[in-house]
Amino acid sequence: MHWLQHLSRHCLFLLVCLAASTLAISQDERVSDFFGRHTGTSGHTNNWAVLVCASRYWFNYRHMANALGMYRTVKRLGIPDSNIILMLADDTACNARNKFPGSVYAKAGRHLDLYGDNIEVDYRGYEVTVENFIRLLTGRVDPSVPRSKRLLTDDRSNIFVYMTGHGGNEFLKFQDNEEISAFDIADAFEQMWQKKRYNEIFFMIDTCQANTMYSQFYSPNILATGSSEIGENSYSHENDNDIGVSVIDSYTHWVLEYMEGINKTSQVSMQNLFSSYDPVKIRSHPGVRSDLFQRPLENALITDFFGGVSQAEIFPVIEDADVTVQHTTRISSPDRVVSDPVNPQANHDQDFDKTNTTALVPQKDAVALDARWKHIRKWTSIAIVGFLVGWVSLVR
Repeated sequence: MHWLQHLSRHCLFLLVCLAASTLAISQDERVSDFFGRHTGTSGHTNNWAVLVCASRYWFNYRHMANALGMYRTVKRLGIPDSNIILMLADDTACNARNKFPGSVYAKAGRHLDLYGDNIEVDYRGYEVTVENFIRLLTGRVDPSVPRSKRLLTDDRSNIFVYMTGHGGNEFLKFQDNEEISAFDIADAFEQMWQKKRYNEIFFMIDTCQANTMYSQFYSPNILATGSSEIGENSYSHENDNDIGVSVIDSYTHWVLEYMEGINKTSQVSMQNLFSSYDPVKIRSHPGVRSDLFQRPLENALITDFFGGVSQAEIFPVIEDADVTVQHTTRISSPDRVVSDPVNPQANHDQDFDKTNTTALVPQKDAVALDARWKHIRKWTSIAIVGFLVGWVSLVR
């Protein structure tokens, strides 16, 4: 009987060790579950916005107001200036004809100044060209271009691209002396996809025959919308008698009006936004193209593209013969984008401090194998614990 009591003590010690091991596994799972609750179905970790006003001259005042209205909205919803590229082909705020110098208004009452003091224009005047726009999207910029003029995205970036100006069937004019075609934008997006420069793109354009501008898209994970069908004009919304010109386009006006009801925590979907389109009010027929988009529109939140994000990825422990990758977390916030060492091309131009921002990303197969092994260990531990508890009780 003495040896049985001695053996039972060792069994109890083993039982405690196995229970601790099982607890550690469950804690690890709880950490993953905690961060998983805050990860949206989009799978993105950072949001960017590219806002383009392609028109110059005073009588195109409304196009600048369109872009600035979108700029104010994405900033209000959490995207910081560091993640916004604003391209304005003309500076109507400082135009000699402007009765209100340094200000741009989108409503006749002039209650809200869209220009003000808190604005950062990245490309201005003659810098707004088709070439610079394509280089911005594809990342093929000159080494001398500062960070503020670069689109520093990766394969976890959701990008909102907004364009406004004068256009026609599958083209948009830049500066009234050159054009960008639907094929140009489609090919640029394909280069971005091949170089892992985006997770999802939401493309919005306000111009005449706008819906033709996304007709040539062929890359995955792109959602597109436009203000008017082929052969149809897009109209201005209202004039201001003191300013003397139209101050905003109708389609953009109603989109911005809808967006005023959205905040950073809203669960309103893209389908809700598209359902709000009223051709009678807009005076044209907006379109939506979603065949390239992988998610149902009901599950795609407006804040997936218009809002800032602060999400985390949990990478499990991977033990290999040559290397051990510790439990790694990659975090992004509206003020910071974490680089991805698996994809050097996606972050070739990111010059963050690598000691603070580099995340170790395991291969997908290794991650799946490790997850299965954890599952087996957990249930094996439970079975052994149950057996030992029963055996110890029987001995006593």
